[in-house]
Amino acid sequence: MTEEQNLLTGSVPKKLALFAIPLLLANVLQSFYNVVDMVVVGQVVGDTGLAAIGNASKLCYIINSICIGMTMGGAVLIAQYKGANDKKGQAESFQMLTLLSLVSSLLVTIVGLAAYQPLFKMLSVPADAYQDACDYMKIICCGTVFVFGYNEVCSVLKGLGDSKSPLYCVGIATIINVALDIILVGPLGMGTAGAAYATITAQGISFVISLFYLKRRKIFFSMENHRKFTIQWDKLAAIVKVGLPTAIQMVVVNTAYLLVAGMLNQFGTAVSAASNVGLQINTFAGMSCWATGQAVTAMVGQCMGAGQIERARKVVKVSLVMNVAVTLGVVIGVQIFARQLILLFGNISPEAVNDGIYYLRICCGINSLIYAVMYTLDSFAIGAGAANIAMLNALLDAVIVRLPVSWFFAFTLSLGFPGVYYGQALSPILPAIVGLFYFRSKGWERKTLIRKNHN
Repeated sequence: MTEEQNLLTGSVPKKLALFAIPLLLANVLQSFYNVVDMVVVGQVVGDTGLAAIGNASKLCYIINSICIGMTMGGAVLIAQYKGANDKKGQAESFQMLTLLSLVSSLLVTIVGLAAYQPLFKMLSVPADAYQDACDYMKIICCGTVFVFGYNEVCSVLKGLGDSKSPLYCVGIATIINVALDIILVGPLGMGTAGAAYATITAQGISFVISLFYLKRRKIFFSMENHRKFTIQWDKLAAIVKVGLPTAIQMVVVNTAYLLVAGMLNQFGTAVSAASNVGLQINTFAGMSCWATGQAVTAMVGQCMGAGQIERARKVVKVSLVMNVAVTLGVVIGVQIFARQLILLFGNISPEAVNDGIYYLRICCGINSLIYAVMYTLDSFAIGAGAANIAMLNALLDAVIVRLPVSWFFAFTLSLGFPGVYYGQALSPILPAIVGLFYFRSKGWERKTLIRKNHN
């Protein structure tokens, strides 16, 4: 049963933790998609399959970034209307988000189908992995509408203060995805294409179930809202104001990962496979950080809608301490069990295992603590309606530090692929500093996306 939490009262640490835990579990399960794909493909196909699905996954992350970013705009708007106790504003925001998601999904599908082959060639995807990567990506692009719908429902539920229902949606999708991966990739011999079919089928089924859930619970689906459907330009503008910079932020970061993969591909299949496995492990290591950030966005959004500035400030301070502490524990665990974690990914060559351990030594250490600070402050800015700050930080991370420094270390200083790892490790420092300056300023206190007199 959905329990819309009132995030405006009670202990901030307790509310933050209770709201973030289901999000953490949902994030872990959602990441399980790509990990299961890689594990199953790694067992059946080997290094070639891992390189193919790893490179294709970088493009998938960009598509997911657009989906999550655009739907985040609706989630923040709904959170602020929730804080203002404006149910009509919530329903109208959901309608506009649905319209925007449908149009965006069609555009992303068209662009994705046209762009993936030239991008793979530009990134020098290993020749023996190229066709498998193309097969995987074509199928994923065709399922973009499900990705948008799935993320839309999960995002608005978080905005309402419900972090449990998104967990149930992700859980259903994960079970279906794992079962189909095992069947399609293995016994049916579909290889990487089978993994792609498993992913989009799982997301599609979960999306349909979540829609029926919303309808049954009468969330945004009352007859009154249907009769009065009109395009609300002010709400569309508010969604785009947050959603577009958030999408750009996430696309910039994931495009940087894509270009970094292109650099690493130049060092051979073993390095490519190792780096992709290392990135997946590092992604899991960031799950708690992302869950806390999502909770911060929802809580700050509701606080801004209710005009509770001091509570919003306390949410950020508590979340910074929580995020750094939990991330430290996760990093220690990854460093201790690095080899064992990499070996979970199946039939990997000894060279790839060693390269993967090296990746984790550099890219999952002190830099992860700085990343936790950066991500928390970005999440706060988005919840406050200042997604442009998070977008600026993404540009600083990727364009100013990650890409040029990685290239300089790897090729100009001739450090090879370890130089790329060092460039990635340094990337969150500057954005974290900018985020701290913005939080300490007073400008965000006047940010709001809603009209308080709209009832």
